[in-house]
Amino acid sequence: KMNTRPDRLSVSMQNIPPSGIRKFFEMLIGHDDVISLSVGEPDFPTPWVIREEAYYHLEKGHTSYTSNWGLIELREEIAKYMERYNLYYNPKNEILITVGASEGVDAVLRAILNPGDEIIVVQPCYVNYTPLAELTKAKVVPIDTSVNGFYPTAEQIEKAITPKTKAVMMCSPNNPTGTMIPKDELEKIAKIVVKNQIWCISDEIYCELAYDEAKHTSIGSFPEMKDYAIILNGFSKSFAMTGWRIGYIAAPAEVLAQIVKLHGYNTICAPIFSQYAAVEGLRHGWKDVEKMRISYQQRRNLMYKAFCDMGLEVPEPTGAFYMFPSIKNLGISSEEFATQLFQKHNVAVVPGSVFGLGGEGHIRCCYATAIDKMKTALDRISEFVEELRKS
Repeated sequence: KMNTRPDRLSVSMQNIPPSGIRKFFEMLIGHDDVISLSVGEPDFPTPWVIREEAYYHLEKGHTSYTSNWGLIELREEIAKYMERYNLYYNPKNEILITVGASEGVDAVLRAILNPGDEIIVVQPCYVNYTPLAELTKAKVVPIDTSVNGFYPTAEQIEKAITPKTKAVMMCSPNNPTGTMIPKDELEKIAKIVVKNQIWCISDEIYCELAYDEAKHTSIGSFPEMKDYAIILNGFSKSFAMTGWRIGYIAAPAEVLAQIVKLHGYNTICAPIFSQYAAVEGLRHGWKDVEKMRISYQQRRNLMYKAFCDMGLEVPEPTGAFYMFPSIKNLGISSEEFATQLFQKHNVAVVPGSVFGLGGEGHIRCCYATAIDKMKTALDRISEFVEELRKS
């Protein structure tokens, strides 16, 4: 018989909702007839040059732990790569390899936040920021960017700062909206961060997926930001390496010295053959990255036109591989829209409500999906939108 004590489980953990994205992902299992625009995952396999390197190391029997910090060769390659964005980090003690960027988010928040601290979270945002911050007993202060074309302004951030503010967390290019924070706005935000001496946690996992004339700028590249920026990045999106679980944190040595303790206790290190594969990606994988980027850009154009033709308002994405059309004038919640679309038309999208403030009234559609499937899915969405307008 189950022990009936009411306090057998962590209250904090019970208060955390499961991921709204994974909920729709789980619904897909066993439904081969459903077209998914829901999970943010490239539909390309990892480039061959990267897979081949992993095979080589497996054949050689390179299957041990690495240092908690990760392979020094990988950290050196990452340091060289980051110079492209005017970021200068010492591979020995300012770069840490994590099990995906998601572990990086958790580790950073636990290393800097105390109970009662405040963290400003720029929303709509990736689903793990808020729950992981709440698990530290910090107070999440959300900023709604939907009022401003889906990027935060320095003014919004400054208004949200109090004496308890410890950090601001943001993502550019953004998941779920695909928007980027303009360079001049980033510069203003950097000044606010430095003036208030708070951390800026910047998730830059989509930085290689920028379209048209858009170029990624890292907030860490502005004067004095080296002391205040914590940069999160990884290989999942740009190198199509989601399942390899390789991310990294670049930050001042003082913060990484704390994070590496946690990382050592909870994961030890990222998988060694994944790390070797990532080294190869940085050395020889860029042609493949560019091919994928161009393909996403074509798909973005196609999806953007389709939503405009449906008469839905949608911010044109300049990065990542998501679109965030508004369904506000269809008289239905985003959760209801996603559920009915799945049940009646066999298309899976993510309701905007799971991404925080400013998300309700939108759906997130991932365009890292094969073009023929995407066209079919968009036709079905268009049919559903027409049905809703008539009803």
